[in-house]
Amino acid sequence: MSEQDAAESAPQVVSSFLEERREQVAQRWADASLFRSVFTVSRDEAVEACKAVVDALSEVAASGRLEDIGAPGFRPVREQLGRMTQTRARGGSTPAQIADEVAALRVPVVELLRAELSDPATPQSQESVLALTLLMCTLRLVVMETALDANAELIERQRQQLLEVATPVIKLWEGTVAVPLIGTLDSARSQVVMESLLEAIVEQRARYAILDITGVPTVDSLVAQHLMKTVAAARLMGAECIVSGIRPAIAQTIVQLGIDLGTVLTRASLADALAYTLSRQGIEISRPDAGASAR
Repeated sequence: MSEQDAAESAPQVVSSFLEERREQVAQRWADASLFRSVFTVSRDEAVEACKAVVDALSEVAASGRLEDIGAPGFRPVREQLGRMTQTRARGGSTPAQIADEVAALRVPVVELLRAELSDPATPQSQESVLALTLLMCTLRLVVMETALDANAELIERQRQQLLEVATPVIKLWEGTVAVPLIGTLDSARSQVVMESLLEAIVEQRARYAILDITGVPTVDSLVAQHLMKTVAAARLMGAECIVSGIRPAIAQTIVQLGIDLGTVLTRASLADALAYTLSRQGIEISRPDAGASAR
């Protein structure tokens, strides 16, 4: 057999080897750090997880796409690998440590393959070992890519949760809700504000909604546009929307930018906005007599 023929058949040799020695490979891998630290309750679960990975590698080898992290054979185990790497990361493992744990899987499986070969020194045997080594390197890349994707999804969920926490909707009075905004108001956060406010209007059957921007450092045309959209959406839901907390510096900026907030009802402070909504509902607020308090 020529070297070219040997090179072409090496992936098939690796695929057949993994298929035939599936149990032995899985048993060895089950004791590796990557699997042992995740499947702490039952070793049988670790073995089954290892078998799934071996099956995936066998399928990839059969296709000849040893260096392709997007090979269809990897698809069935990507979710499992992602969960495993997340578990290791939550346990304090760094990406470099996880990569080393995946790399450690190569040694036992290569040893098994060499034991299967009649003469490890032949070109065909060397090509087969090289093919298996290349396949294990690709598995390492797949695990790292899956881990990065899973981490990105986790970060996005946490970011969304932080946005929701940073934009609470407060019930101030029967039929009156408020959103105290603090910090920069960008497109993503303004969308969360709008959704949270509209949901609160429906749940609380609110007739009045207050957007308090006392804690917003600056207002530009983009922020003003977001406020206008939120006010319009609240109106469509049957609620009157009031913007409060417009400080002198922000008022000057709005005028200089030529932003028209003429259709938006504004009040100087949250207290003024609440007083307005109460008066609209026929509720009078009595203030303590200063002279009586002094006596």
